[in-house]
Amino acid sequence: MNKKYKLGVIGAGFMATAIISGVISSNVLDANEIVVSDLNAEALEKLAKKGVCTTQDNFELVNSSEFVLFAVKPQSLNAVLDAIKTAKCEKFISIMAGVKKDKIKSVFGDSCVARCMPNTPCAIGCGAIGIDCTDFKDEKDIIFVENLFKSIAEVVFLPEEKMNAVTGISGSSPAYFYLFLKGIIEAGVKYGIEFEDARKLATATMIGAGKMVLNNPDKTLDELINAVCSKGGTTIEAIKTYEELDLSSITDKAISACIKRASELEKL
Repeated sequence: MNKKYKLGVIGAGFMATAIISGVISSNVLDANEIVVSDLNAEALEKLAKKGVCTTQDNFELVNSSEFVLFAVKPQSLNAVLDAIKTAKCEKFISIMAGVKKDKIKSVFGDSCVARCMPNTPCAIGCGAIGIDCTDFKDEKDIIFVENLFKSIAEVVFLPEEKMNAVTGISGSSPAYFYLFLKGIIEAGVKYGIEFEDARKLATATMIGAGKMVLNNPDKTLDELINAVCSKGGTTIEAIKTYEELDLSSITDKAISACIKRASELEKL
């Protein structure tokens, strides 16, 4: 069955817009190969300016698209599925947190579903995303799903049972980094640095440290830590404090709580 569009996107929110923008700017698809639906006319109008086709008819979108990307809030999914249950499509992609593939397959039993967990930095082309693409057997389909996200994120393929861990490690972790960064900035202000100056210094250092990790794959994190520390110097005193307070244990407990909640949401 020939389809009018390569990609149909149900939802025109923050992440959907980021994905569509990345797909177009990286020439994965032409704008006229994409159709987007949403109840928010204003959101559709903004996307229409990028050249994509828009609609408020989810049934027609599914019928006319080879791949359908679910980018709606999980609590809206039941209503969406009810509206499209008799439409014809076999290839789905989901970026909905806490929603298993089986939820979609309960309506589209013979379909292939890719489950994806992006994070908010995808919106600026610097994100990370875990993808379960095990349903797809055609290599071309797998490459297409990967290319949808490669322009905005580092892509890692994992089975669905690892997706809650992905939520804890990358999906939610921007908030952890912001919290840690906030503490460093506040310490800078406490010791006399103007807020904006402290913000610039700490933020640029966080970005640079991340790049140091990526650009030195042959070095362990301990080696990178030791490269900053010197015996009897300043950095080692801060590291000692973090070790005494058991920062690693605190982080483990925080991520475990996040993963536990992700598992609970899957069961709702």
